[in-house]
Amino acid sequence: MSFRTSGLAALCATAVAFPAFAGDASSIKIEDPYARVSSASAKSGAAFMVVQNTGATDDRLIAAQSDVAKKTELHTHKQDANGVMQMMHVEEGFAIPAGGMHMLARGGDHVMLMGLNQSLAHGDVVTITLTFEQAGDVTVDIPVDLERKPDHGAMNHSGSNTGG
Repeated sequence: MSFRTSGLAALCATAVAFPAFAGDASSIKIEDPYARVSSASAKSGAAFMVVQNTGATDDRLIAAQSDVAKKTELHTHKQDANGVMQMMHVEEGFAIPAGGMHMLARGGDHVMLMGLNQSLAHGDVVTITLTFEQAGDVTVDIPVDLERKPDHGAMNHSGSNTGG
């Protein structure tokens, strides 16, 4: 085999192997997503879902982005020293263990949409791109559901909420 052929064979082998080193978005599954706002004139909203990691490697949801809002962040609720619940940005994101899940739910971890560019009505669809450390970007079309009760779907998932 000539040097040129060997080099080409090595390049092809590297190109074929590279996806194994890159994130595998197919290992992330989004279930039961929905978004909501408190009123038609709300300036912010939130999105909720169950994030499943079917892969063999732990992952972390580290960011979210949507054109529907000026700013999109990962948030949680924490209780302050006075017992008052406060919403706060979670810069480190949410761990999604291998073979596990993480629930983004009302009153807990969620995707916050701040500075809405438009009003959101029941039945609208919001597109959000979730960014994972390992899996990369996963884009999800999320229906706006203003009728869902806060605990709807919570009993439909086995496993535990692994964070905040």
